[in-house]
Amino acid sequence: MIDLRSDTCSRPTREMRTAMAEAEVGDDVYGGDPTVKALEARTAELLGKEDAVYMPTGTMTNQVAVRTHTEPGDVVLLDQAAHIYLLEGGGSSAFSGVLPRLLPGVRGIFTAKDVEPFLAPAHRFFPATVSGPLRLICLENTHNIGGGSIWPLVEIRNVAELAKSHGVTLHLDGARLWHATAATGIAEADYAASFDTVSVCFSKGLGAPVGSCLVGSRDLIARARRFKQQFGGGFRQAGIIAAGALHALEHHRPRLQETHDNARRFAEGLAALPQIEIDPANVETNIVRFRLVDIEAGDFVEEAYRRGVHMLPSGGDAVRVVFYLDIQAPQVDEALSIIEESLHALS
Repeated sequence: MIDLRSDTCSRPTREMRTAMAEAEVGDDVYGGDPTVKALEARTAELLGKEDAVYMPTGTMTNQVAVRTHTEPGDVVLLDQAAHIYLLEGGGSSAFSGVLPRLLPGVRGIFTAKDVEPFLAPAHRFFPATVSGPLRLICLENTHNIGGGSIWPLVEIRNVAELAKSHGVTLHLDGARLWHATAATGIAEADYAASFDTVSVCFSKGLGAPVGSCLVGSRDLIARARRFKQQFGGGFRQAGIIAAGALHALEHHRPRLQETHDNARRFAEGLAALPQIEIDPANVETNIVRFRLVDIEAGDFVEEAYRRGVHMLPSGGDAVRVVFYLDIQAPQVDEALSIIEESLHALS
């Protein structure tokens, strides 16, 4: 089976497993796991922040970030297709009691002009206590539902400058930030500089089995550690899994361009098929999203699955495919062949 559902389907390499087996460990709840500490320090260094806290998932790092920046009743601005909003079980409302307000992003990217109306002062005749205060703006880079789209650095800075001028904090869902750096050459720290907190994931393109880090100032991360524990994120000898993430940071980031090359090659192959709509120019990193012509996505992914390719439907006529280090060029060609066969069978 060629599993293209998600880069979370990646598996640890033999070298990573060795690092995990040999990891020095302690009790992380008591702050005594040296490998977790090493991972947190290295991640903070790469992102140019003072501190980091390791958690089991990217959903937890995002939701802890929202709770860290807000109080119940506060307003949070997000893109209308943000992972935090759509794909984290309604966590922001359930755990933080915040009110999400949505922005009209294009492939997940909005502008400072889109944000301006939410920051405009109310008229003096309007009671200041009626509306919840805007406390946080969240960006996502790269953007999952946007098809792995990369935020332009200038747009990040424009949004950040506007937000900070109004005392609003910023959080970056950077689960796949490593891919933005691989594609553009812009350092992770440069992308992160405008944000108060950043979440990064190790268990997607980097290929580690578990975990994400939230980075920020020492004071914010100290507050975040409280909510990590409150949300059930305290773990014990976590160095075993942190060692996999640390290995990925040091050895797998330089290989991410391979996944981008395979994604673009795949998209170009799809573009040659008449029953598929896709613009390969929109494939910036490792995610490929395409639409089907007169074929149900559910039927299509079932047919392809029977033939040996596992993909994820994304709406009635849309499909998502994600490349990662386990998938090599010959499998790209094989997957394209199976997709063509599947389309023919459904015609």
